[in-house]
Amino acid sequence: MQASGRHTYPFAAIVGQEALKQALLLNAVNPRLSGVLIRGEKGTAKSTAVRALAALLPEIEVVADCLFNCDPGDVTAMCGRCQQRLQSGTELPRQRRPMRVVELPVSATEDRVVGTLDLEQAIKKGEKHFEPGVLAEANRGILYVDEVNLLDDHVVDVLLDAAAMGVNTVEREGISFTHPAQFILVGTMNPEEGELRPQLLDRFGLCVNIAGVTDPALRVEIVKRRGAFEDDPEGFAALWEGERQRLREKMVAAREILPQVNISDDMLLLIATIAVEMGVDGHRADLVMMQAARASAALEGRLEVTREDIRRTAPLALVHRMRRQPFQDLTLDDRKLDQLLGAKAG
Repeated sequence: MQASGRHTYPFAAIVGQEALKQALLLNAVNPRLSGVLIRGEKGTAKSTAVRALAALLPEIEVVADCLFNCDPGDVTAMCGRCQQRLQSGTELPRQRRPMRVVELPVSATEDRVVGTLDLEQAIKKGEKHFEPGVLAEANRGILYVDEVNLLDDHVVDVLLDAAAMGVNTVEREGISFTHPAQFILVGTMNPEEGELRPQLLDRFGLCVNIAGVTDPALRVEIVKRRGAFEDDPEGFAALWEGERQRLREKMVAAREILPQVNISDDMLLLIATIAVEMGVDGHRADLVMMQAARASAALEGRLEVTREDIRRTAPLALVHRMRRQPFQDLTLDDRKLDQLLGAKAG
């Protein structure tokens, strides 16, 4: 159970799972991180945290009658129809609404994900009739994919392409249609039910391995908070409203200053050294570490990336990209990472 009635369990009230919460906040501040993959057994607050993040984010303004939730204030990210209406002098109807979590079922086909084109209408009348899919619905929201490892690999490819590019293009028989598809991608999986291919793992920006809390005192606190929420959702939410507002303001401020956050050549060299020494292939890990470190600095209200930002975020960018033997668990050598960070001090 993730929510009671219309109330969502508060993000700030989640006990433990600090890496999970951090990864979600980093993606909320900087969607260019291309999402987060959450690996862990059932009952570890995965879906609770995702819905709580949506409730934490501020409302967005949308074009009221647009199928793609276009931002009326950003012509560069609008769908073609909204751009045409704006250019013709039409005033776009506006409305505000909460951030949405769009769930993708495991049984989803590619057409359900990307949408479909009516070829008959296009050929006979020369009109493009597009039936939106999940990617259209998720634009400017959160796309939540539970058990992503059980999806068809091709469907996962499509999701990751859209997450990286921010657009979705459907092509059928020489006819194409493109619409914005900018969203925070959150995939969850239980490793006991099968792994993702390394090529797909690498394309998730961040990855978190989570497990159930083992500290008895913390487990008691989890049970007490959950019980209090289920008994009185409104009262429980009210207790955490101050913290929720503080977190929201912190996130909004971080988004605003992110473009101004600088990362020095020394910090970039440190990131590159870590990537090489920790045994990752390609350059995606370097790019993600840089973007995650900038988001971390922004969350702290700073305009300069520090060594601590890299220490805090590097494990999230590295754990699923390190070379490993078949059937070897996804783990990170924290001691080696600390040594690398220490060796570059000074």
